[in-house]
Amino acid sequence: MSTAVRGRPLRIGQGRLSIRLDIRATVTCVVMLATVVGLAVFSMTTGDYPLSASEVVATILGAGPPGAEFIVLELRLPRLLAAILVGGAFGVSGAIMQRLTDNPLGSPDIIGFTMGAATGALSVIVLTGGGMLAVAGGALAGGIVTSVLIYLLAFKQGVQGFRLVLIGIGMSAMLYAANQFLITHASLRDAIAAAAWQVGGLNGRGWEHVEPLAWAMLALLPFAVFFSHRLAILQMGDDAAKALGVRVESTRFVLIMVSVALAAIGTAVAGPIAFVALASPQIARRVTGSPYPGPISAGLMGALLLLASDLTVQHAISDTQLPVGIATGAIGGLYLAWLLAREFRRR
Repeated sequence: MSTAVRGRPLRIGQGRLSIRLDIRATVTCVVMLATVVGLAVFSMTTGDYPLSASEVVATILGAGPPGAEFIVLELRLPRLLAAILVGGAFGVSGAIMQRLTDNPLGSPDIIGFTMGAATGALSVIVLTGGGMLAVAGGALAGGIVTSVLIYLLAFKQGVQGFRLVLIGIGMSAMLYAANQFLITHASLRDAIAAAAWQVGGLNGRGWEHVEPLAWAMLALLPFAVFFSHRLAILQMGDDAAKALGVRVESTRFVLIMVSVALAAIGTAVAGPIAFVALASPQIARRVTGSPYPGPISAGLMGALLLLASDLTVQHAISDTQLPVGIATGAIGGLYLAWLLAREFRRR
């Protein structure tokens, strides 16, 4: 094992089994994870029915106080896990797309992938009145179809990030109009449900939402982590990447599909929650001191942001359960304005 100074990686082991760790990034990820755990404890112990941490643990193990089982296992724990998983999915999805496009605006909720997933889910809600699995399938199908269309429209001797962002923004505007058309032509009951879902929120989320999301994350995260090391090579340019043996278009397509799938399943569970996928990778990049957002740090930051936002809307107004999308939209709008101003000054 070799030593490392601040700003340099730490190499553990030798040969093919060696691991390079960035000290600052590793410590920051541990701090973010600890913060998520702390917020999770706060979320599980506070509310109209306060519990101690020991009572929560006892309830999860089946030996809690009377009446606590429903509060802990049916209300608080599913919502907590949904917030962590959805935030993590959006964070990883945003990190992949921003590195593929080499643009901080290259986020699934900016270039149309999330809006396409929302269109698919709204089509199921408005036209068929389907349940959670049907809505999730519609969101996934909508996200995939949208991503393929954007990819094909942006393809011209390869896919350039700037062209992908511009075409995605245009596609997002068209899909937003389609979503409004679906809502205005639905029945009053379906229109109210669709409009509430479109804001994005975690109210009423149960195990039927958490389980498919958890399985999807378990299947997709290994691909995100495994292919993430190729992103640095792709950013060197297509010719250099091909010279280093990387199959550029197939790798780019796989990464886009992973990003779309993560954004779509997160959208299916919680709605198109704004700006988490946009802000999480950039904030993670700054706090870790890394040149590019990594999937692990971005996922942890996404979970942290969404969980903190959900706790804020739960406790800011005691008699009203606001959708968490309102908080992320307000904070994310300010962040987007700052980011655009910064990019304009830099260029």
